[in-house]
Amino acid sequence: MKFNQFAILLFVTTCFSSLKAQEFELGKVSVAELQEKSHPKDTAAVAAILFKKGKTSYDYSKSNGFVMTTEVQTRIKIYKKEGYDWANQKVKYYLGNGSKENVTFSDAITYNLVEGKIEKTKLSKDGEFDDEVNRYWGQKKISMPNVKEGSVIEFEYTIKTPYVGSPKDWTFQASIPVNYSEYRSFIPEYYTLNTNFKGFVFPKVTVEKKAKSVLFSTMEREDGAGLMRGQTSNYTQSKLSYEETRTTYIAENLPGMIEEAYVNNIENYTAGLVQEVSMIKYPNQPLKYLSTDWNAVVKTIYDYDDFGLELAKTAYFEDDIDVVIAGLNSEEEKVAAIFMYVKTNIKWNNYYGYSCNDGVKTAYKNKIGNVAEINLMLTAMLRYAGLAANPVLVSTRSNGIALFPNITAFNYVIVGVERSSGLQLLDATEILSVPNVLPLRDLNWFGRLIRKDGTSVEVNLTPATLSREMIIMNAVVNDNGTILGKLKRQLTNHEALLFRQNNGGTTKDTYLEELEHQNNDIEVEDYERENDLEVLKPIVESYKFKSTKDFERVNDKIYISPGLFLGAKGNPFKQEIREYPIDFGYPNQKRYNISIEIPKGYAVETIPDELSIAAVDGIGTFKYDIANTGNQLQISMTTEISKAIVLADYYQALKEFFQMMLDKQNEKIVLNKI
Repeated sequence: MKFNQFAILLFVTTCFSSLKAQEFELGKVSVAELQEKSHPKDTAAVAAILFKKGKTSYDYSKSNGFVMTTEVQTRIKIYKKEGYDWANQKVKYYLGNGSKENVTFSDAITYNLVEGKIEKTKLSKDGEFDDEVNRYWGQKKISMPNVKEGSVIEFEYTIKTPYVGSPKDWTFQASIPVNYSEYRSFIPEYYTLNTNFKGFVFPKVTVEKKAKSVLFSTMEREDGAGLMRGQTSNYTQSKLSYEETRTTYIAENLPGMIEEAYVNNIENYTAGLVQEVSMIKYPNQPLKYLSTDWNAVVKTIYDYDDFGLELAKTAYFEDDIDVVIAGLNSEEEKVAAIFMYVKTNIKWNNYYGYSCNDGVKTAYKNKIGNVAEINLMLTAMLRYAGLAANPVLVSTRSNGIALFPNITAFNYVIVGVERSSGLQLLDATEILSVPNVLPLRDLNWFGRLIRKDGTSVEVNLTPATLSREMIIMNAVVNDNGTILGKLKRQLTNHEALLFRQNNGGTTKDTYLEELEHQNNDIEVEDYERENDLEVLKPIVESYKFKSTKDFERVNDKIYISPGLFLGAKGNPFKQEIREYPIDFGYPNQKRYNISIEIPKGYAVETIPDELSIAAVDGIGTFKYDIANTGNQLQISMTTEISKAIVLADYYQALKEFFQMMLDKQNEKIVLNKI
C-alpha cells in the first residue's frame, strides 16, 4: 500500500501514550466507567468515545465474488444532558443500481448504575429506523434507550457491500474526546490501495503479511454494477492460496475537535484515513486500473452513462435555445441569456451529486432536476450556442475538500466557460447567483474541469473579486442621550448573494426586528430596499435610526464609540492555537464612512488616534481615519481581507490583527461640556 501525506496542511506530530495491555470488547462495561463523572482530560466534555474499533475485510463467495465487510464496535460515555445526541447513531449506505449495500446494527445496549448494580437496557426494534435519503443513499439509524447522565452505551454495526473499490473512511477523532481508536484492514493481494492520512495526528501503524486460502472459482465474468459482480458462463472450483496484508492503525487519547469562527468543514481536519482501491488484478484476468490519479478519476466519471452521455443530448432544447439567443452576438450576452433561461425555468430539487437521476430530458420537461441534470443541461446548451463550456466537478463544503484522487471525492458539478477574458463559473441551481458569484456551498478550494477530449485541469474555486459592504452614516448626538441618524448600505457580489439568500423569504417586520436586535437595539423607521431580485445590481438598503445605547454620560462628559452600533463586537478568534486553516469564503472589504454631529454646548476633548495596519503577507489591511471640524466628526474605517483561505501558520498574526482592529474601534470619543 502507498501512504501519502496530507499535501496541503502542515501536520503537527502528536505523541501517543504507550499502549496498555488492555482489551476493548463489547459487553464488558465496568462499574468504574459508569461511576466516572467527567472526562479526566477534558472536564467540559459532554460525552466521550471510550473505544471505537473497526475492521474491513474481503470475503469471497461463488454467487457474489468478493464482498467487502466493515464491522465497527463503539462504546460511548455520556457525561451531561448535552451529550444525549450521541445516543442517536446513523450509518449511510449506497442503494446502487440493483446492488445495494447492507447495514445491520447489533449488540446495542445502554448501561446504567442503579443502586450499585449495572442495569442493561437493550435496543428494541422500535429504536431502529431505515430511511431512504434519495435515489442513491439510504440511512440506518438507531436511538438508544434509557439514556441518562452517566450512562454508557455501546453498539456494533456491519456494512456489507459489493462495491469493493471504496473502503469506508475511518475517522479517529470526533467533536468529543476519543480514548482509543483502532482500525484494521485485511486486504487480499489482488487489490492495490491508496491510503491517505488527513488531520493533524498520525496513528501508530503495524503491517503484517499472512497466507490465506479460499475456495475460489475460476470463471468468465462481465462487469456489472459492482466491481466484482457479473454473469458466469462456466467455472471450475479450486483452492486458491493468496497473501493478505493486515494493517492495524491505533490512536489514543485524542482531544475533541473544537470549532471556531471561519471553519470550512471541521471534518476536513479531523484525524482519519481515506482509502481507495487503485488497481485490481484477479487470477487469469487483466490488470484493471481504477482511480490512480485525478485524470483516471475524471475519466471514470465522464464515462458514466448518467454523466457523459447526458452531455451529448441536445435535440430536446435546440428550438428553445435558438429563440433565447436570437439576435445575440457576443459571448457575454449568450452566456447571460442561457444562464438566466436555465435558472428561471428549471428548479433545483436540492439533490446533490454529479450523476443524473431521471436524465436531462426529463428534468427539462418536468422543469425540476438535481444538480447534475441542471448544470449538465446548461453545459450542453452553452456548447450548442458555440461557447467553450465544460462541466467542473466540485466537492461542496459539507462534503469536505477533495484532497485525494477517488470517485467519491466529488459530490457536485458546476459549469466552466472558457473565454478570452478568463474562466467563468456558473451554477444554475441558484436563481440568485450571477457568473463567477457561486453559492457559498461551492467555494471549496479546488474543482476539476473536464474537457470534451477527456483531459482535465484543476480549477481554483476561490473568487478573485472583492465582495463589498459599503455604509454611509450621518448621525446627530443629542444632549438628552439619544442619537438620531440616517444610514445607507450597499452590498456587492457574495455579500449581496448571501443577503438575498438569507432574507428573500423573510417578511419586512421580521427582518427589521432582527436588524434592530443585531445593532444594539436601535429603532428603525422609513426602511427602503432596492434590487432585491435584480441580481446584477448591488443590494441597497437605507433607513433612519434612533439609538439610546451607544451614548454614555459621566458627569459633564459624553463618551461615544466612533462606529456607534457598527463597531466590532468581539474577536472571532479565541483559541490559543489553531491547527486548521481560516476560511473566510471569499475576499471581502468593509468600508464605513460616518459623520457625527456633536451636541451644542459641547466640544471634543479627545479623539482616537488614526491607525493603518496590515496583516502579514498581504492577508488583510485596516485603515482608521478620524477628523474634527467644528461640531462635526468624520470617521472612515476600511477593513479588507484579501485572501479567502489563510493557513494555520498565520493564526496568531491574524488573531492579533483582529484584536488591534477591535481595540481601535472600541476607543471612545470624549465630549466635554463647555
